[in-house]
Amino acid sequence: MSNTSQTFAEGASINMPPLFAGENYPIWKIRMKFFLESMDKGVWDAVVNGPFKPIKIVEGKTILKEFSQWTLDENKRAYYDVRAKNIISSALTLDEFYRVSVCESAKEMWDVLEVTHEGTNEVKRARKNTLIQEYEMFRMKSGESICDVQKRFTHIVNHLLALGKTFDKEELNIKILKSLNRIWQPKVTAISESRDLTSMNMATLFGKLREHELELGRLKEEEDGEKRHTIALKSAVKSAAKLKKAESADDSNDDYNFDSEALRLMVKGFSKFLKHKNKSNSNSAEIKRSSRKQEKHVPTCYECGKMGHIKPECPALKLKQKLEEKGEADKHKKKRKAYNSDSSSSSESDGSIEEETNLCLMAGTSSSKSSVSSFNSNDDENNYYELLDAFNELHKEATKLQKSNNKRRGEIKWLEGRVKQLEEENENLITSLEKLEKSKKHSRSKDDTSSPQCEKCLVLKTDLSNYLNHKGI
Repeated sequence: MSNTSQTFAEGASINMPPLFAGENYPIWKIRMKFFLESMDKGVWDAVVNGPFKPIKIVEGKTILKEFSQWTLDENKRAYYDVRAKNIISSALTLDEFYRVSVCESAKEMWDVLEVTHEGTNEVKRARKNTLIQEYEMFRMKSGESICDVQKRFTHIVNHLLALGKTFDKEELNIKILKSLNRIWQPKVTAISESRDLTSMNMATLFGKLREHELELGRLKEEEDGEKRHTIALKSAVKSAAKLKKAESADDSNDDYNFDSEALRLMVKGFSKFLKHKNKSNSNSAEIKRSSRKQEKHVPTCYECGKMGHIKPECPALKLKQKLEEKGEADKHKKKRKAYNSDSSSSSESDGSIEEETNLCLMAGTSSSKSSVSSFNSNDDENNYYELLDAFNELHKEATKLQKSNNKRRGEIKWLEGRVKQLEEENENLITSLEKLEKSKKHSRSKDDTSSPQCEKCLVLKTDLSNYLNHKGI
């Protein structure tokens, strides 16, 4: 914005050309054209068509006249170029003047500035395409006024007109009406039905839209005023209701105080109950945590598989050892008794001893069998969990192998398709190679047939030359 304001601040006079500092060239170009035309139409003609050079015809040839031979009219027409150069150089800053200081005519200076700041024809074409796309996508923004829409649309259209694009009035008017949002649809319908868009210019259309915008603003202000009035009325009603409630509250203030005191006492008692309950819950939670910690550190016996003790302290192992020791002691005692007794009672004592020993052995074997069965059950459980872990690991490996197998299958399919494609390309190349070889053989056969004719021609030429030399021609 500062650059634009500076451009229009400098040279704001009808006697001074607009200053150009290297920015906003399209604006300066239009203003400079107006200024040169205001000086004289011949000045602008010298910029567009080049300087006037008086000529004369001498012996059918056109040559330039000398300055002393110029007429007053010729001098005036040639002077237009000088005035144009002076005006253009006066309107440029130092950096821009260096660009055109070596130019010999006003047209050359104007063309140098135009190419420098607008670009070549290719650059102009690219800018024109960009502006056309911007023109086609032009839409009114939300919350944008008609003045802002007019500024943006006029800016795009003026740039396109400067680049050689032409528009009809009807085309511009239809584009403006289609670019408006849904709020303006009633007005758009009214304008398109009641007005002739082919004869209406763009300024008139924007004036109608501006008038409608002002009317919409007035109606909105009135609606806002009515809303404020209703809000104020509602607030007054609410304040009156609050005063009535306050008066009725004063009458029932004593009852409310009594109820509030009872409620306060009830809340106090309930808070004490909650504190007591929270303490009991915290104690139970601590007990559970300590029991969990103890369960984590409880050892496991490798003899019976139970938790809470280790193998040397296992009661089943101790019972087994005691039974074995007791059985051996009973055997030794009974042997001694049988050795010291009489021969008459040997058979009875032997029978009784054998019965007792059999009973002891049966008891020992039954106890050992029960302990062994418990051990076997624990071993079976351990083996089951080990097998389950092994099965899970094998299942994971199988799924991985299946995924990799599916991936390899996809690669194989792709490679097979690629092989077919390469085979087709190879066949095409072979056919093209055969065609080339056939054409090559055909060309060679043509050369072979044409070569004898060329030799005959040479022989005839030599005979003709010898004959001419012999005749002396």
